[in-house]
Amino acid sequence: MTPTATISDVANLAGVSIKTVSRVVNREPNVRDKTRDCVNQAIAQLNYRPSMAARGLAGGRSFLVGLLYGDASDSFLVEIQRGILAVCRENHYGLALCPSGADPGDMLKEIFDWIRATQPDGLILSPPLSDNVALVEQLLENDMKFVSVSSAGVGHGPAVLIDEAMAAKQMTEHLIAAGHQKIGFIRGPADHMCSQLRFDGFSQAMAASGIVVDQALVVEGDFHFASGVEAATTLLSGAEAPTAIFASNDDMASGVIYAAHQKNLSIPKDLAVAGFDDTPLSRQFWPGLSTVKQPIEQIGRRATEKLMTEISNVRQAQTAGSDEGAVPTSKIEILPFDLMLRASTQGVENV
Repeated sequence: MTPTATISDVANLAGVSIKTVSRVVNREPNVRDKTRDCVNQAIAQLNYRPSMAARGLAGGRSFLVGLLYGDASDSFLVEIQRGILAVCRENHYGLALCPSGADPGDMLKEIFDWIRATQPDGLILSPPLSDNVALVEQLLENDMKFVSVSSAGVGHGPAVLIDEAMAAKQMTEHLIAAGHQKIGFIRGPADHMCSQLRFDGFSQAMAASGIVVDQALVVEGDFHFASGVEAATTLLSGAEAPTAIFASNDDMASGVIYAAHQKNLSIPKDLAVAGFDDTPLSRQFWPGLSTVKQPIEQIGRRATEKLMTEISNVRQAQTAGSDEGAVPTSKIEILPFDLMLRASTQGVENV
């Protein structure tokens, strides 16, 4: 077995002190570019992996990013984690998960108990926790660094997201252009801000085309497959069944397709179906699902990069003994989205 490289090995190969290697590993300022490159080359050559425990003890940091989330079964969360993990690895950070399935009355206590025990250097907030006003305000009061994903974090702190309303509006316009006027809509859970934004976009497109939204064709789901099946069964059993259904995420849209097949309906001939997110699921069943491509993995990556900047700014300010020189992180970053028009809406295959 090859011996594990140590920080001393890196320092000897690079011809620098152990302290300089530590500063490069911890991405501290005031290291010459030439020296930093030399140390990084030595790290790569020796396949050196710094100990997070040792780094934490030396620098007063945990070198952990915490991900706060409410539902581990959501396909969205899997994609977000990929982006977060990639940036954590690049920065030699670990990722600590904090699921919150507690009763709303216990949620804040549960989360802050976890933060005190884990002591992450910063947090990534995913919906619906990023939409929780009480949580966000307490994080701000405690000066906890965080970035929200796919949510504006109730208007506080940095966030990375897409224009949810515009994306839903454009998908609805696609359905209308295909000749549909009786369009069913499956909302997401009420505690997700994006549920309202996606419904707003749907309503705006309908109004712009002079089509009155039939409230009997609007039902609420919970972003899971089973709720999509249940909602579609309700919509398709009504006296005035829709010719198209727009579900607020891909998991529910897949439930719609399942329910349609159960009723021997042909997609898209008898029923057009659209989703939202473009998770891998949208390409794993037949017919391919038309959906809004939200760059979920990229959102996770950019949010974590912003968080790393926040953490670095704090570190620099502490080193300088003041807030001078800290570079503020831009608050909201809106990434582009695409419509992936596939066979479920008679669109063009665009996989």
